[in-house]
Amino acid sequence: MSETDSFLDEVAEEVRRDKLYGYARKYGWIAVLAVVLIVGAAAYVEWSKARNESAAQARGDAIIAALNIDSASDRAAALAEVAAEAGTAKAVIELRRAAVLAEAGDTAAALTVLDQLAASAEVEPVYREMAKLKAVILRGPEMDPAQRMAALDALASAGAPFRTVALEQRAVALLDAGDRDAALEQLLSLLQEPGVSTAMRNRTEQLIIALGGQLPDA
Repeated sequence: MSETDSFLDEVAEEVRRDKLYGYARKYGWIAVLAVVLIVGAAAYVEWSKARNESAAQARGDAIIAALNIDSASDRAAALAEVAAEAGTAKAVIELRRAAVLAEAGDTAAALTVLDQLAASAEVEPVYREMAKLKAVILRGPEMDPAQRMAALDALASAGAPFRTVALEQRAVALLDAGDRDAALEQLLSLLQEPGVSTAMRNRTEQLIIALGGQLPDA
């Protein structure tokens, strides 16, 4: 390679270097900003995770403390305070509060909680269905027979999350209405349902026998 070619290569290399430095000075802040954003985002994710875990721990402690209160009315009041700040866990706590109120004999207050959950669009469907079912069970024979059966039919529809429990309650409703034969038919049909728990199967078989029915062959 001649001295002229070598000189030209050095000049070209110097020009490329100058251009590179120019780009770095002009656009380098973008790379710095990108690094800052990445580091900041990672730090925020970790902080948010730690905050959520801390909040969940505090909420769990508050629930345990509320459930350990001796007085049912005070226990329900404490659960109401926890539920107000519980976010996505509110429905679960409210269901527990309704149970506490029912155990304390305050059926009206328990039904108010359940009906509000069942009607709230902010509550996940599975919890709305659970609230509806619990409300029907709690009202029991005091509910209008036609409305009771219509509610249970809806809860026992194909694919419903609490279908088997609703079917069991249909049998109870039929017995309350004095229709023993229809109740027996419902109970026998329940034994054929997929997903029936062992406890429910035992209850159903015992009730069939008590009503004078015949259990199907194994």
